[in-house]
Amino acid sequence: MPGAYLYTLLWAGGTVLFIIGSSIATGALARLIVRWRGWSRIRQQDVFAGYAFAAPWIVGFVIFVVAPTLASLYWSLTSYRLPNPPVFIGLANYAKLLFRDADFRAALLNTLYLTLFGLPAQLIVALILALMLNQRVRGEGLYRAAFYMPVFLGTNAAVLLSWVFMLNANTGFLNQMLRLLGRIFPPFQELLRLFIFLVESTNAAFIGIQTGNFTLLQRVWHAGLPGPERVPLWLENPLWLKASIILLMVWSCGTMMLIYLAALNSIPREFYEAAQVDGAGPWQRFRHITLPLISPAIFYNLIIGMIATLQLFEQPYVLLRDRPTLAQAGHTVVYYLWRATFRFNEIGYGAAISWTLTVLILIVTLIQFRLERRWVHYET
Repeated sequence: MPGAYLYTLLWAGGTVLFIIGSSIATGALARLIVRWRGWSRIRQQDVFAGYAFAAPWIVGFVIFVVAPTLASLYWSLTSYRLPNPPVFIGLANYAKLLFRDADFRAALLNTLYLTLFGLPAQLIVALILALMLNQRVRGEGLYRAAFYMPVFLGTNAAVLLSWVFMLNANTGFLNQMLRLLGRIFPPFQELLRLFIFLVESTNAAFIGIQTGNFTLLQRVWHAGLPGPERVPLWLENPLWLKASIILLMVWSCGTMMLIYLAALNSIPREFYEAAQVDGAGPWQRFRHITLPLISPAIFYNLIIGMIATLQLFEQPYVLLRDRPTLAQAGHTVVYYLWRATFRFNEIGYGAAISWTLTVLILIVTLIQFRLERRWVHYET
């Protein structure tokens, strides 16, 4: 035990000495550069002080961001499987990834599915919540805190494991509530049957596109509407795995809600009053005043949400870890990256996946910025 304490103290002391030394060295290098440029002695001292104080961040950024990024780029061009050393193979990892790896294509399609259906659901639910919470009612602060609580709790393992229990098809809280509502309000049961049929048809069609086999879709259509006692098989059926992940995405839309709330509060009330005088109804005020004026907030949530969805990992990792036979239906690109890198020790292949995902995010983001001018309205 004393040896462990001594080892820790030596490391801490060495870290402090390294920070001091790197700060002095960075400041001296900056001062040398400006001296070559003919700056005065006073400005040289200012430059030395500025870069010496900024050096801890600069050196940390180089060590922990720039160096790993360059190493990852190099490893993506190698066959690097621990514990063997990396062997340069050029673009072979990328060729395998894009043209021969069916599992990666399945994970990419799953990620695009979650982006196509989950992200709009997040945006719409967050906007509805923001519109509701923008009303001046008693206890509005309590309501805002309650809807933001999922973000505060986060998507850590404990919270996600509680969702695993709640999504149990037989005894889970969610299905128990759906059964209770169906008994109390029979029309809700009919809507639930239609919802189940639509979700299963959509996912069966998507699985058919992934595999080229539409037998599952034919079975769903042949069975027709489910029976009155059917409930969603959230984590028990591949047709419901992505719906379970989307449900968790929507549950944690509190940050988007706050962005919308800030945008709604910035709209002058005079605009609504003038529209009411002109005879505009609630829908017309929402369409012609609210939506255009909060379009920058919508655009921000769209970009941030799209990047976050393309990097989705925690939800499929926790929800599907004990369901290996169904897991492929919920694999995302980042989950596949984790599996390749940390389960199979394929460092080079995992690096290629990460760079492919980075390029995909950049392309999607650039496309969104190019389309921004068509629908986003900024105040002038």
